[in-house]
Amino acid sequence: MPIYHPLEEQLIHEVTQTFKALSDPTRIKILHLLFSGEQSVTEIAEKLQMNQSTISHQLKYLKQLSLVKHRRLKTRYYYSLDDYHVMNLVEQAIEHTKHI
Repeated sequence: MPIYHPLEEQLIHEVTQTFKALSDPTRIKILHLLFSGEQSVTEIAEKLQMNQSTISHQLKYLKQLSLVKHRRLKTRYYYSLDDYHVMNLVEQAIEHTKHI
């Protein structure tokens, strides 16, 4: 039988924050859209038919949690998933939900 090693409180807090971020429908839509590749705020807003300020606010939140990253090109910011772990989390949740 494996030995139990409790998680550190800080790690528990950070994991909880990630799941909290994934509990919002707009953020799931944004992350799912970013599966297809890097997008500007304008492109995301157009494709999701949402207000740019709403998208910007959600992207800022996702960036703070290292779920997305951005690069700047002149006056535009382009967003993408931070790493494959983010994609994997969302994909697993989608597949689990489809399964049940």
